[in-house]
Amino acid sequence: MADALTVVPAAVLRNLADKLYEKRKNAALDVEGIVKQLATAGDHDKITAVINLLTTEFTYSPQANHRKGGLIGLAAATVGLTSEAAQHLEQIVPPVLNSFSDQDSRVRYYACEALYNIAKVVRGDFIVFFNQIFDALCKLSADSDPNVQSAAHLLDRLVKDIVTESDQFSIEEFIPLLRERMNVLNPYVRQFLVGWITVLDSVPDIDMLGFLPDFLDGLFNMLSDSSHEIRQQADSALSEFLQEIKNSPSVDYGRMAEILVQRAGSPDEFTRLTAITWINEFVKLGGDQLVPYYAEILGAILPCISDKEEKIRVVARETNEELRTFKADPAEAFDVEAILSIARRQISSEWEATRIEALHWILALLNRHRTEVLQFLDDIFDTLLKGLSDPSDEVVLLVLDVHACIAKDPQHFRQLVVFLVHNFRVDNSLLEKRGALIIRRLCVLLNAERVYRELSTILEGESDLDFASLMVQALNLILLTSWELSEIRNLLKQSLVNPAGKDLYVSLYASWCHSPMAILSLCLLAQTYQHASAVIQSLGEEDINTKFLVQLDKLIRLLETPTFTCLRLQLLEPGRHMWLFKTLYGLLMLLPQQSAAFKILKTRLKALPSYSFNGEQLKKTSSGNPYQFLHHMSGGSQITEDGDINVDGGNSQNGINFAARLQQFQQMQHQHRAHLKAQALSRKISSSFPKETQRHEEPRQPQLSDVAASRSSKRGTG
Repeated sequence: MADALTVVPAAVLRNLADKLYEKRKNAALDVEGIVKQLATAGDHDKITAVINLLTTEFTYSPQANHRKGGLIGLAAATVGLTSEAAQHLEQIVPPVLNSFSDQDSRVRYYACEALYNIAKVVRGDFIVFFNQIFDALCKLSADSDPNVQSAAHLLDRLVKDIVTESDQFSIEEFIPLLRERMNVLNPYVRQFLVGWITVLDSVPDIDMLGFLPDFLDGLFNMLSDSSHEIRQQADSALSEFLQEIKNSPSVDYGRMAEILVQRAGSPDEFTRLTAITWINEFVKLGGDQLVPYYAEILGAILPCISDKEEKIRVVARETNEELRTFKADPAEAFDVEAILSIARRQISSEWEATRIEALHWILALLNRHRTEVLQFLDDIFDTLLKGLSDPSDEVVLLVLDVHACIAKDPQHFRQLVVFLVHNFRVDNSLLEKRGALIIRRLCVLLNAERVYRELSTILEGESDLDFASLMVQALNLILLTSWELSEIRNLLKQSLVNPAGKDLYVSLYASWCHSPMAILSLCLLAQTYQHASAVIQSLGEEDINTKFLVQLDKLIRLLETPTFTCLRLQLLEPGRHMWLFKTLYGLLMLLPQQSAAFKILKTRLKALPSYSFNGEQLKKTSSGNPYQFLHHMSGGSQITEDGDINVDGGNSQNGINFAARLQQFQQMQHQHRAHLKAQALSRKISSSFPKETQRHEEPRQPQLSDVAASRSSKRGTG
């Protein structure tokens, strides 16, 4: 320091610490001249002493004016050194950088000015301090003093110019510094960072694209900034990078895909749109690189398909289609389980469009990777079954398509039908609202006869008799009315002449026994009229209740539909179809006379021409064993089961044991009657408890008239 005092006059040092700027400026010019002379003389020891003096006595002084003077003096010394300044930068720059955090805003301002002048002199040699300078500028960009901010911006522009022309700048050392600050929320810092990213990306020798995954998330974070200018700058930078990606032969898609997937779920609309746009390009460009990330990408795309913003929906749908057309193999890191898990989760989405696309994905996986999908069937089966209750018909139909695809294997077919019946049992509303849709669709996809046979087998042994009756009635109505089951109806109409029809008839009969009306419908459809008449005759008083009459009303109305056109035309040949007449008149006798169904059937029967029936035939029809009824016609042929002509008398019933069928029906109905009695008894017992409590509170002896009235009321209701 003593050397410095001999070199720098005391008056210069006093003026350097003066409160007036002009005096400090003049003193700095004196310092510049002194250092220049020393540099010319090559006396670098004295130069070092001068710099130490300016640093210790001025820049680190507790007096603000001293610190200002020290900063302007260091800048002046650098100017005096000119080309030889590089060897003294280790002394000059650190105290200036330290002043950037000074409490006095004017000191911070002079620090910016000093470093600006130093940088102008040393240019490329300045790069060794770049990271410290960048850190200081980052803080100053958000300074509370506008003048300091303005000075920092000037310095920042100069530093950018130096960096872009320097070959000593290390992008590898800079990136960690950038990444560390990318999630700062201050708008001024964000502008500062985007500015640097844009500038560095414009330098041909700096590969910013290779480091994009390190700061991509930060750029996306800025897209939702409250400042329009920052959003615009971030979007512009992202657009430029996306264009570079399209033109680059080598890109790390994987790391960036993970970031984009997260940003596709952003609450900010613009961020979502940008992210899904990038994903769309990645799917087109990424190829095999993206295969390990398909599940994550799909998880981002499916919700966006239902986005409230149309632009996002359009891009998401396009991306989804592009992704689904890509053929990858599990051996190539294509994770079937992960994709299946994503699709299963999205089946429960609140948005219909997303649920639909998730089901399309499961179908696509089944078609391409069936073996792998079936390995994880237990993970998705419950979700698929719940999908049958979806409020959207389109979703339900797709769920059924998936089920049908799975059920191509016999063991899965059985499992499907069992689960389906179980779902109908536990959720009666599903059977009521969607039963017809589900059954009809499965019949189209899986062969109607196969479906009905399996359902019949399951329902035959159903322990819940109320459900079994309800289910059979639903299946019977579908059988009689749906176009999808026309082939089954045609087959059943040939039950007496076709072994396949007979086999189906017997198969359905076992479960149809749960409902008298279903059995009668089956007999009328299969033209086993003699047996239908026997079923009617077997009905007891307990069978004719309100539910039965409601079902009977439906049957009468169904007789007027095209399904029973053949039956109605057979009424024109009473000689051949006596049992049909007896059956219809039997139904007529069961109906209340004032009901609409009674009038419909009576009108139909009255519309027939008056034929005279053979008295002997009527006698045989009304007595004896109905299964032995035969009427010999001319030519030696026989009429069996109401007139179906069959020359081979040895096979008159086509192998159907109607006596056994009737017994089967009666046994099932006996179980239903016992069940109804048990239910009635249970209700009676449960209803007696509150009455007993009431009697305890208000003792009252029952009167004979009360009991009589009760019995009368019960008889009237029955």
